[in-house]
Amino acid sequence: MKALKLRRARTKEVKGESSLLIRFIKGTLIALSFSLVGILIFAFILKFTNISESVITPVNQVIKGISIFLGVFIALKKQKGNGLVSGLLIGLGFTIVAFLVFSALSRHISFDLSLLYDMLFGTIIGGICGIICVNIKKSSV
Repeated sequence: MKALKLRRARTKEVKGESSLLIRFIKGTLIALSFSLVGILIFAFILKFTNISESVITPVNQVIKGISIFLGVFIALKKQKGNGLVSGLLIGLGFTIVAFLVFSALSRHISFDLSLLYDMLFGTIIGGICGIICVNIKKSSV
């Protein structure tokens, strides 16, 4: 009897770890997809209008924030707890993957202080969104 309970507990642990990995990958890829689409739309807007270049950085940050929120929200829609950790991981994962993708697209890699700020921004936004997403579902049920 104890062996069966122990086996069930181990199965739940492994299943929980794999589902965290799946949520991480899902959230990161969803956020990256939204970010790519958002940046592409913004690039078209810039091409056909004469918006000042000082607007580019804030708009890119808003696009990143919305992308992280959507990635975290969709990835954690069935999760009942642990939103902070999951959101932090998704935000950090998105920032790293987005840096690699956009560096590859521009064919230029630059490790500087702005990358550290982006990682900090993405991680904090992801954590906040994770907390919000998990608690919104609890209060609305």
